[in-house]
Amino acid sequence: MLSIFKSIPTHMDYKGQKLAEQIFQGIILISAVIGFVYGLLIQQFGWTVYIVLAGFAVSCLLTLPPWPIYRRNPLPWQPAVAEPSGEPIQKPQDNTKRKKHK
Repeated sequence: MLSIFKSIPTHMDYKGQKLAEQIFQGIILISAVIGFVYGLLIQQFGWTVYIVLAGFAVSCLLTLPPWPIYRRNPLPWQPAVAEPSGEPIQKPQDNTKRKKHK
């Protein structure tokens, strides 16, 4: 059952994060303007809040999951360096005396 969740991609590249942020802010701004104008026309502040919350829900649905549109520019990672087989490398010890602070 857990293997199903491991197959779901959970990453976004940097350009995808920027795009998601721009979409999120745009939807919030547009819904706030529409909600403000509509609420002003019908003199009901509650409708303004409902419209802004609906815009928030739509923007979350469009930007929070890592959709393929946000994974178009993956970073080219360097290949992993293989560790030499044998004994692990130890750091040289520092034999100098350290001063004690008083």
